[in-house]
Amino acid sequence: QVQLVESGGGSVQAGGSLRLSCKASGFLLGFYALGWFRQAPGQEREDVACMSFPDSGTHYADSVKGRFTISSDTRENTVYLQMDGLKPEDTGIYTCGRADTWMCPARWPDYKYWGRGAEVTVSP
Repeated sequence: QVQLVESGGGSVQAGGSLRLSCKASGFLLGFYALGWFRQAPGQEREDVACMSFPDSGTHYADSVKGRFTISSDTRENTVYLQMDGLKPEDTGIYTCGRADTWMCPARWPDYKYWGRGAEVTVSP
């Protein structure tokens, strides 16, 4: 049974950092793309970052390029999202998703499996 469990959310001031973790079970990293998408209050969901396997290619939304880094630890079967230089507009629920292939999906609805999400709040 595929499961994705996020952790690491919290509240920080603008300019601060957080690291989100997505612990995967029921499958092994290295065969499927995993990524993060978010939903700000009152907004549509949007893609944030994705990592394809096994080439470890990464993709980022323009709004987070240079500030967020997606990485993985195959020993821990976990994907991370390091978020630096946080801004109030980064506030939202961050959800981890797993694709059904090794390639990153075009958009967040194409992730086959989702976690429950982790809340991130950035104050001015």
